[in-house]
Amino acid sequence: MDLYALLGLAPGASPAEIKRAYRRLARRYHPDINPGDRAAEALYRRISEAYETLVDPERRRAYDAAEPRHGQAAASSFEFSGFDFSSAAHGAQAATFTELFAEVLHPMLSPETGRPEPGADLHATVTLSFEDAMRGVERQVVVTRQSICGACAGAGHVRTPEGRCGPCHGTGKVRWARGHMVFTKSCNACHGTGRQRTARCAICGGHGRHVRSEAVPVKVPPGVEDGARLRAPDGGHAGRHGGRTGDLYVTVHVQPHAVFRREGDDLHVVVPVGVHEAVLGARVDVPSLEGPMRLKVPPGTQAGQRLRLAGRGVPSLAGRGDLIVEVRVVLPRVVNEEGRALIRQLGKLYGEPASPRSGSIGQADSRQPTSDH
Repeated sequence: MDLYALLGLAPGASPAEIKRAYRRLARRYHPDINPGDRAAEALYRRISEAYETLVDPERRRAYDAAEPRHGQAAASSFEFSGFDFSSAAHGAQAATFTELFAEVLHPMLSPETGRPEPGADLHATVTLSFEDAMRGVERQVVVTRQSICGACAGAGHVRTPEGRCGPCHGTGKVRWARGHMVFTKSCNACHGTGRQRTARCAICGGHGRHVRSEAVPVKVPPGVEDGARLRAPDGGHAGRHGGRTGDLYVTVHVQPHAVFRREGDDLHVVVPVGVHEAVLGARVDVPSLEGPMRLKVPPGTQAGQRLRLAGRGVPSLAGRGDLIVEVRVVLPRVVNEEGRALIRQLGKLYGEPASPRSGSIGQADSRQPTSDH
């Protein structure tokens, strides 16, 4: 590889010209300027290698001694005519040379050309009801992605009866002209034979991939949490040159429930009970993920007390959480004198609560419940 030609210089270029040429090309092909562009990254590495060799006097002398006729190795695959290399780094012709690098020289110099390239990942969101999130579900997530062309199986071309190569018109060579530079190289389509048994795929235009909207199945496990990130393998963009397909990452949003509240793997629910049920004890129906269940409310249950149903909470890989039932005692609406009389009688029977109603904290009421008996 001719390092001088790589930088767009003549063999007798001065150190200052070498530095100017390197800086100009490095600014254009630096990976930070071309994020994700593997071709630009490969060309930047070669430009840097050429600069490091030519800017060092000893390494340059060794290179000049080993390569007395620069460009000879490349002559078998490309040729320049009508171009003055001594002016390649100046004016508009420098831009022409740089453009030619990107379009012609780089595909020949880069070993990554044609290598498998993985497809990019995709990201999407899906909103689930609370019930679907608890029991698990499979959703079809519609994404727009680059898929392998079915007509050419990703090759970009299809088999045809052998005939004259279209791109080079049967000559086996392709010719470019840029300003005063004329560039000729072997035709990639027919590998220089002038004959071709394939044609560009009309469906994908020779790219091997085409953009389409597809539904990707995403399995949502039971008990998924709000904000969870799920991975659907091979749900992203198709790769190139046999590279693997990217993945689809789905962020899950779970809608809140009108009855249940989730804390970790436990479910919380508030259940109202009457005063007589809280005092005497009862069996009441409580909601659960599987439907109504019977819960035993022990005698003397206090308002706000929590009762636990083990294994009736959120399903997970570690098992199931619990269903936590918070008791809410519903006071009756006293509407007649008979009810008021009963409440007064209960007050006399049980007295006031043991907790303080006035005074500073720590001055507890020491009175005990009294009885008329």
